[in-house]
Amino acid sequence: MTAELPVPAPSWGTSREMSPFEVMMWRAEADDPRYRSPVLAVEVLDAEPEWDRLAAAVDWATRMVPRFRERVREPLAGLGTPYWIHDLDFDLHYHLRRVRIPGSGPGFWEALGPIAEQCAMTPFDRQRPPWEAVLVEGLPGGGAAFLLKMHHVLTDGLGVVQLLSQLHSRKREHDDAKPQPAAPATESPDPLAEVDRLVRREAGMVPAAGRAARDVLGALARPVAAVRAGARYLDSAVRVLSPPAGGASELLRPRGLSWRFAALDVGFPDLRAAGRAAGGSFNDVYLAALLGGFRIYHERQGRPVPGDATLRTSVPVSVRRPGDAAGGNRWAPARLRAPMGLVDPAERIRAVGAQMRVARDEPALESPDVVAPLLARLPGPLLTLVAGGATTGNDLQASNVPGLRSEAFLCGARIERVYPFAPLPGSAAMISVVTHGDTCCVGANLDAAAITDRDLFAECLAAGFGEVLSLHPGSAEPVIVR
Repeated sequence: MTAELPVPAPSWGTSREMSPFEVMMWRAEADDPRYRSPVLAVEVLDAEPEWDRLAAAVDWATRMVPRFRERVREPLAGLGTPYWIHDLDFDLHYHLRRVRIPGSGPGFWEALGPIAEQCAMTPFDRQRPPWEAVLVEGLPGGGAAFLLKMHHVLTDGLGVVQLLSQLHSRKREHDDAKPQPAAPATESPDPLAEVDRLVRREAGMVPAAGRAARDVLGALARPVAAVRAGARYLDSAVRVLSPPAGGASELLRPRGLSWRFAALDVGFPDLRAAGRAAGGSFNDVYLAALLGGFRIYHERQGRPVPGDATLRTSVPVSVRRPGDAAGGNRWAPARLRAPMGLVDPAERIRAVGAQMRVARDEPALESPDVVAPLLARLPGPLLTLVAGGATTGNDLQASNVPGLRSEAFLCGARIERVYPFAPLPGSAAMISVVTHGDTCCVGANLDAAAITDRDLFAECLAAGFGEVLSLHPGSAEPVIVR
C-alpha cells in the first residue's frame, strides 16, 4: 500500500460509533459462525514485492488510516452499542503474514485458491483490529498475490475501492515524498467516559422519538393521506426486508460452514456492449449472466428448471450520498424473484432490468436503517434468529462494484487483477465483480454444502456469461481462472 503524491491522510473510517447495521453484523456472527462477515480482496501481482518494503508500506497505511490500528470495544455490561478504540497492543507482526508456494507446484488458482479460502474462513481475533493481510509468494511465472481481509463492519465493497484507490501507487518506483504521519496517539479506556458515552448515545433517542411524535401529530391533520402513505411504506418495507415470495431452489437448499472460491475473467467492454444490445445496463447483463449460469448448473445436475423458474436473489444497492464519509457501510438490499428459467439472454436482461428498477424505486429501500437500531439492541441469539432469517432465504447474493480503471502498483509490483470475495450470510452463493481496467474480475464464494461441484459450477457460470456475450458478436470468451 503506497501513495503516489503527498496527500493529507484519507478521511476513511473516521466514525467512532458503529452504525446499528454494523452492530448487527458484528454480534450476529458471535452466536452463529454462518454469519461471519469477512471481505477478501485477492490482488494478483506481476512480481514478488520485497518483503521489508511491503511491511513498511503496510505500516505506513495503518498510520495514514488509523482505523487499521483500532479494535471494537463492547460497552460496559454489554449495554449500548460497540465502538472503535485504539488498540494499545497493536502488533503489525500479527496482521501481516507471508507464505510461499513450492516452485514446481500446481497451476495458479489450484495453488492460490485454497490459501484464500482458508484465510477467509478463519475467524478474526475479536480483541484485535479486524483485518489481516497475507503475501503469497512463489506463484507460477514469478508472480505473487496480496490477500487483504477485512471485517465487513469496516466497510462495504465501494468503501474497499475507496480505500485502495487512496493507498495504492500509480507507479512502480518508491515515492520518497509521500507523507509520513506519526502513529495515532493511544489512550486507555476510561470507565467514566464510557458511562457518559452510553448515556449520551441512548439519550439521543429521545429527540428522535420527539421528532417521530411530531410527525404523527402532523399526520392527524390529514389522516386519509397519512394512512395511505403509511400503508404504502409498510407494504414496501415488507418487500425490502423479507425474502422474495416463491420457493427456494431445492438443489441449493443445504447450508454448511465451508466455503469454496471460483474466479473468472470477463471483458468489461464486451459485457457492457452486450447489455446495451439488449437495452440493459451493465448490472442487468451481469445479473442475467449469473442467472444463466445457475440455470445451466441445475440442468447439468439433472434438475432442469421450467421457463418461469425464479431464483431468490439479493443485490446490495449503494445508498451513499455526496458528503457521506468514506468507508463504513451504506447500502440496502434489493430483493428479486430473478428470472432464472428464461433461456433467451436478451429477454432475461430486460426482465432483470425491470425488476431492478422496481426494487430501486421502493419507498422503503432504506428501511433497514429504520429497523436496524431496534434489532441491534436484541440479545445475540434473538438477533441472529431475526436478522439471519432475512438472508438465509437467498439462493444468490450478487454485488457489482466499480474498480480501478488505471494502472496501480503495490511496492513495485503491478496489480494485474483484483478478485473480490464477499461473505456468505447463510445464502448458497455470493458472487461479486470488480472492474479492473478492461477486465471484469468475478469472484464467487460458494457454500460447499449447497454447491457441491465447484468446478462444474465455474464452467456453468462461464457458459452463462457466454450466453449474454453472444449478443455482442466478436466478444472474447470468458476465462475460468485455473
